[in-house]
Amino acid sequence: MCWKKQRQFRQAVEQYGANLTSSPAAYDTIRAHLTETGRKPTDYDLIATGDLGELGRDIVADFFHRDGVELPNLTDCGLLLYDRETQDVHCGGSGCGCSAAVLATLFLPGLVQGRWKRILFCGTGALLSPTSTQQGETIPGICHAVALEGPNT
Repeated sequence: MCWKKQRQFRQAVEQYGANLTSSPAAYDTIRAHLTETGRKPTDYDLIATGDLGELGRDIVADFFHRDGVELPNLTDCGLLLYDRETQDVHCGGSGCGCSAAVLATLFLPGLVQGRWKRILFCGTGALLSPTSTQQGETIPGICHAVALEGPNT
């Protein structure tokens, strides 16, 4: 991550009062994808992250907003999977679990049925290790993006 983005993330952590490891990884991956493919956020019906939660999703949107880019179609699999009004989920669930469940039950059927034509699916997560956590080491965040297209695209 470039120094400018690291500084922005530190400011966001101070502002939001949370240590969100996957948000900058999601930002970097989505940004790189859009830059390398020449696509715009509006070329996708949805841009979905794994399980950043509401706060993490808002941080990613804020990073793009600071770059002058709006992501009106940004969502999060954890936010789609859980009902925060009736379920006490706090920080959500597993990024890979939320991603797999939403991909298999919502996104893929929706692409086949024509509900969406193109989705940028961005699996997010953190590389956790009990040893490194106990030693107080950093927790690297990761994100992989896959552009999914319906059969009639």
